[in-house]
Amino acid sequence: MSLHAPFSVFVIAVPRLEKNYYVDALQGNDDANGLSKQTAWKSLERLKDIQLRAGDSLLFRRGSVFIGILELSAKGKADKRVIIDAYGIGRKPCIKAPDASLYTILVQNSDYLTLQNLEVVNTGTERLAHRTGVKVLCENYGVSHNIILNALEIHDVNGSLIKQEGGGSGILIVNKGQDVISTFDGLTIENCIIRRCERNGMIWSSYSSRNNWHPSTNTVVRKNLIEEVPGDGIVPIGCEGALIEYNLMRNCPGTLPHSEAAAGFWPWSCDNSVLQFNEVSDHKAPWDAQGFDSDYNCHNTTIQYNFSHDNDGGMVLICNSGTDGGVGNQGTVVQYNVSINDAIRPRATRSGIFSATIHIGGPCENTLINNNILHVNPKTASFIDRSIITSDSWDGYANNTIFKENIFFAPQESEIRLTKSTNNIFDGNYYLGNFIGKPADKSAKDASAYYYSCISKDPMGFDSLSFLFDTVIVGDGAAVLKVVSKDAIHRFFEDMKN
Repeated sequence: MSLHAPFSVFVIAVPRLEKNYYVDALQGNDDANGLSKQTAWKSLERLKDIQLRAGDSLLFRRGSVFIGILELSAKGKADKRVIIDAYGIGRKPCIKAPDASLYTILVQNSDYLTLQNLEVVNTGTERLAHRTGVKVLCENYGVSHNIILNALEIHDVNGSLIKQEGGGSGILIVNKGQDVISTFDGLTIENCIIRRCERNGMIWSSYSSRNNWHPSTNTVVRKNLIEEVPGDGIVPIGCEGALIEYNLMRNCPGTLPHSEAAAGFWPWSCDNSVLQFNEVSDHKAPWDAQGFDSDYNCHNTTIQYNFSHDNDGGMVLICNSGTDGGVGNQGTVVQYNVSINDAIRPRATRSGIFSATIHIGGPCENTLINNNILHVNPKTASFIDRSIITSDSWDGYANNTIFKENIFFAPQESEIRLTKSTNNIFDGNYYLGNFIGKPADKSAKDASAYYYSCISKDPMGFDSLSFLFDTVIVGDGAAVLKVVSKDAIHRFFEDMKN
């Protein structure tokens, strides 16, 4: 028998205390501990020694300017996010990348991380292909959950103007990996400002081939301002169910080389994308330059309740390469959008002066275009293209396209060019003007007292059709977006019938 009484050892788990780290370029000290405003660090260099964990925050003092790059990799939790943010009062803390840097901020292989309220600059002495402001990367990682970019101000990123060289961007989203398939779930980009970034605003790089397609899910891009950007505005690639809404792109400079094509907001190799309540204007790309685009390798894209105006290339492009070997472009829906004074390209493109208000290129299948207002204003020169619809070849022609109950208004002679596209159905459209190539339409309407009464005081349409729009503040309060009111445009089309 043992003479010693049994005993037990109890281990009490002490929960880890979450930490707030502070960085102050004005009064900080890299020899301090960084755990309070009074003991803040001074430089980005000091951050290389810390590992952010669930519930931690990294806070930059407002009014500070930091030279360097910020690289982040952190795994938060749904109830304990990792937060990178500003503190204090004044202008957002600014991070400026050194010369020849491909990015200013890198968020890599992270979960439940929020990056917000920072100013980001990446201006080199020379243009640099692939240069970006904020890069979000998921590589050989698996699923990166719930990354949020909020209220960032990204500007003056001088990337390449050439797409084939790699371009450049304000925000670059990359998911890749052969050893471990890697995607994003719950990526959100909202309330950001992107100014003077070249070539593009936001663009993705991912599994785009349908032979190796692993889509990211629950992608949301909303309430962002993109201006003074010459190329593509928002281009999700390899996504399922992306939602692009309440974004504004405007004041695009005409600085792209003559061979370059670009447009406003458009998915590529995506399924079930929704682009709604956006506004795109002033796009001046030498080729394309539409406000919106449903591109090839896309299924079931919906483009609705958007405002497109003053774009060189028109309101919308729907396209598919007949030799790409992918899944094509199928099931696009374009509905309840308003286009005013689009298709105004004043110079030659790669194949002459071309700017249809609606352009369908290549063998797109099962497209529905209904209840849109295409208000074409007088062209400023005789050589500007006057086609309101063109359906032409990209190694093949469109099939099964329905145009239903749209308003085609053109005060000058305009043309509908269907070329060799097949099975086009026109039903109940309004042809307000003189149209060459007017198709058979069993319920066509060649006049509308109601529409002419609406625009009687302003034939240009901007003021007279203003009742169709709501206004929304975007870009962290920087701009006013005009969006098509869902209720107003549905009432409008009902009134057109009465």
